[in-house]
Amino acid sequence: MQIAKVRGTVVSTQKDPSLRGVKLLMLQLVDEEGNTLPKYEVAADTVGAGVDEWVLVSRGSAARQILGNEQRPLDAAVVAIIDTIHVQDRLIYSKKDQYR
Repeated sequence: MQIAKVRGTVVSTQKDPSLRGVKLLMLQLVDEEGNTLPKYEVAADTVGAGVDEWVLVSRGSAARQILGNEQRPLDAAVVAIIDTIHVQDRLIYSKKDQYR
């Protein structure tokens, strides 16, 4: 899994029929220090994440292990919305502090 920040949504009126009704998010990847990386990825949203939230992204066959995604052509899926991240007793991210 990878940590990422939701930057926006991707809308497509023409797509594979199995993707109808699937919310697609534009994600910017985040490193272990909490810095955004210059890498972006599109992922299916399975948890209802919103713009500026930090999320966990599952890739490859793991993204298709989610109930309902088994037959969808997905490479990545948002599987969790992050509340906090601590690394070696240091707070890297807190959703609560983000909105202060």
